[in-house]
Amino acid sequence: MRTLLTLVTALMLGATGQAAKADTSPVVVELFTSQGCSSCPPADELLGRLGKRDNVIALALHVDYWDYIGWKDQFAHAAFTERQRGYARSFDSRTIYTPQMVINGSKDVIGNRPMDVSDAVQEYAQKGMVVPLDLARTGSSLRIAAPARSGMQAADIILVRYTPHQTVSIPRGENAGKDITYTHIVTEWRDIGDWNGRTALSETVNITGNAPVVVLVQAKNHGPILAAARLR
Repeated sequence: MRTLLTLVTALMLGATGQAAKADTSPVVVELFTSQGCSSCPPADELLGRLGKRDNVIALALHVDYWDYIGWKDQFAHAAFTERQRGYARSFDSRTIYTPQMVINGSKDVIGNRPMDVSDAVQEYAQKGMVVPLDLARTGSSLRIAAPARSGMQAADIILVRYTPHQTVSIPRGENAGKDITYTHIVTEWRDIGDWNGRTALSETVNITGNAPVVVLVQAKNHGPILAAARLR
């Protein structure tokens, strides 16, 4: 049986044994969460810890379907709810829920179960990504590059921006009276192109501001994430 110390060690590793893989094989952890969900704060906190690891790209996507119970989530977006529904279809599930974590677009885990989350992250860290992805920014220009990879699934190229952290006072709803710090809050989600791997990927897009930048290469129809990279 693993001890709490073992679990904490597994979650906080990154600058040691797994740091060498951070640039080429990150693990993407998407948390579907809501300020109106009483089960979500432990998952929000866990995502913040995971996001400190060099080999984890943590993304919090706030959904809007709990807004009716007394508090409207100021970070929520209908597009994130639709993305979660897309995963449900991909996973052959009839329901969506919070807190849900999706690992590399391939596996879902209940987000407030640290041991299950830790196991899933380690599993996909060992598997690695299908193809390495390189990002370089010069001023407002972001260059995205990856080598050709024959036999790769047709994929979407997705640009993501996020706010590193923000504390919110919640006066109503299931979390009434709490001040909760949210991290890795997705503020922009933009499909910037397609790629089938037959030729090397070389794309340049314009970006503004100092928010971190994430690029995902994800198989179409909410399939697995094939490549990912981040600039902070």
